[in-house]
Amino acid sequence: MRGGLRVDASAYLEAAGKARETRTGARGRLPVRAGDETKEARVSGKESVAIVVDAFKAVEQRDEQRLFELYHPEVEFHWTPSLPFGGTTRRGVKDRPGPSWSEVWNPLQPTEAERRMDPRVVAATEKEVVVHWHQRALSPSGERFDGEALGLYGVRDGKFARAQMFYFDAIAVQRFLAAAEAVAGRLAGGGTRTR
Repeated sequence: MRGGLRVDASAYLEAAGKARETRTGARGRLPVRAGDETKEARVSGKESVAIVVDAFKAVEQRDEQRLFELYHPEVEFHWTPSLPFGGTTRRGVKDRPGPSWSEVWNPLQPTEAERRMDPRVVAATEKEVVVHWHQRALSPSGERFDGEALGLYGVRDGKFARAQMFYFDAIAVQRFLAAAEAVAGRLAGGGTRTR
């Protein structure tokens, strides 16, 4: 889908299936013979950081193709359940109804300034990377939001496999999104929207 990032779209499932069938290359599955067993090669902490940072760049640039290349076929995302886009998405399927992260934030991020996340790696191993980042947005009324978040990201088989994000102030996120939704509803002439 052009112009939007959707991890729960059918295109994702198709891309994930193709990725499963064609995993090769430096960041794909690298079979290593150990006796009669085939084992997955491990990536270094530095390689895990590069995978996660590349994913942040792709999100900022809304580069779906790059995300599909980076994502493990069984990628999962975990968001605070109290948020409109909260819950868990596994392999492109949400565990509950409601909008995706992209459906909520894309309309509120009209320029590069709002999409900029300023990711900073806090810690990393070969399997996990912890990143401090910013969620920025601009409401229809011109109110700006800049909230901090911490994410724990998993790398498996040389692919971005898991993301669990924690907003420093989830209540501030809820308030901003509710106010932005109310203004958008008034601007559309329909009053306050409901889900």
